[in-house]
Amino acid sequence: LNYLLFVGTLILILGDGGGKAHFTSYVAAGMLVWLFINDTLSMSVSLFAREEGFIKGTVLPISLYVLRQTLVIAIRSFYALLGAIPVLLYGGMELTPALLSVVPAIAVLLLTAPAVGVLLGIAAAYFPDLRFMVVNVTRLLMFLTPVFWMPAGAGGWRGALYHWNPLTHYIDIVRQPMIAGTIAWNSWAITLSISALLSVAALVMLGKFNRQIVFQL
Repeated sequence: LNYLLFVGTLILILGDGGGKAHFTSYVAAGMLVWLFINDTLSMSVSLFAREEGFIKGTVLPISLYVLRQTLVIAIRSFYALLGAIPVLLYGGMELTPALLSVVPAIAVLLLTAPAVGVLLGIAAAYFPDLRFMVVNVTRLLMFLTPVFWMPAGAGGWRGALYHWNPLTHYIDIVRQPMIAGTIAWNSWAITLSISALLSVAALVMLGKFNRQIVFQL
């Protein structure tokens, strides 16, 4: 219901996006992925502070809390997906073979979320003010990321934000097959590279701070 109310309000206010085709599906798919990204960022910076009691009272590895958080976010996103499907179909979602690429795209998001959780969770444990910074930056990113707006053209600030914002590409690997019936190969290359770097960095940080994090809480 939260997803439907949010997307419905955006579509009501923005209308058809100035006559743009598939605008309803564009917003619906963009918001679906954005809610996953937003939950991952906002929950990760408070992860270990939120689990302080368990971390201090048990000897469970901190990776367990990261994976549990990812599962919670995935379940919430699944509920949003149930609301998104009828909106996408109503908005003219393209039923093409490219739509099958949405499945591995979702897998990329799910596999990247734990890495983000580890990196932000550890950083916030050492720098508590990071929680407030990330919350505020995330709000700003929603408007800097093409969730509900389209680039005016190849150039200009909108074009730059569209192409150089990494979050754009995580959205496009899910959204482009839905609204255009094609696979965003360029976005795939970018997202896989970023996710691989984040995963390596997370493993390094996890190995270094796994036993030390309890003393920072």
